[in-house]
Amino acid sequence: MAAQYAGARERARKSGRRIILWRHGQTAWNLERRFQGSTDIALTETGIAQARRAARLLASLKPDAIIASDLSRAATTAAELASLTGLHITHDEALRETYAGVWQGLTHDEIIERYGEQYAAWKRGEPVRRGGGELETEVADRAAPVVLGHAQKLPEDGTLVVVSHGGTIRTTIGRLLGLDSGSWESLGGLSNCCWSVLGEGARGWRLLEHNAGTLPEPVLGDDD
Repeated sequence: MAAQYAGARERARKSGRRIILWRHGQTAWNLERRFQGSTDIALTETGIAQARRAARLLASLKPDAIIASDLSRAATTAAELASLTGLHITHDEALRETYAGVWQGLTHDEIIERYGEQYAAWKRGEPVRRGGGELETEVADRAAPVVLGHAQKLPEDGTLVVVSHGGTIRTTIGRLLGLDSGSWESLGGLSNCCWSVLGEGARGWRLLEHNAGTLPEPVLGDDD
């Protein structure tokens, strides 16, 4: 019986690779419900505190690698985890948030007022170039291969932390799970400094946790 339990513990430890997709901390534009997209907006003091708290939790998972968007809100968030783990951060612009053209800098209410039909079509899951910017599938085309490439370099039961943005994380999850792009909206948004976990299974990647890290909080960002 003891040997049986020991075998179960060993299998639990060797549970396959994991990808933790971690959204950046709070920014002033998040609070203002202003669409950030690829605009480089810094964290607030609250955002930095969120990153420090979350980093302590994520460090306990003993990640093997960290990759991050090069936008400062993600890079600063990632730096908090790197300082605890001693890991090098690989920054990649392919992990940036969706470029949304003329929507960037507008508040949620301004987008509804000026581009209401376009916004409604996006929420219905239709392919929409929000503000004349990127399609969600184009965001997945650039981000998902980067995430997969780094995940493939992990040891058998290694963990990769990806520090990115709400919209980019959602589209990447949808792509890695093999979901039709029209159904990606069914994945709820991430609150600031919360994360989702994908685990490697026999039939591909599986969603193990979503919007984890705190008690439920409002989702303030481009993906709400």
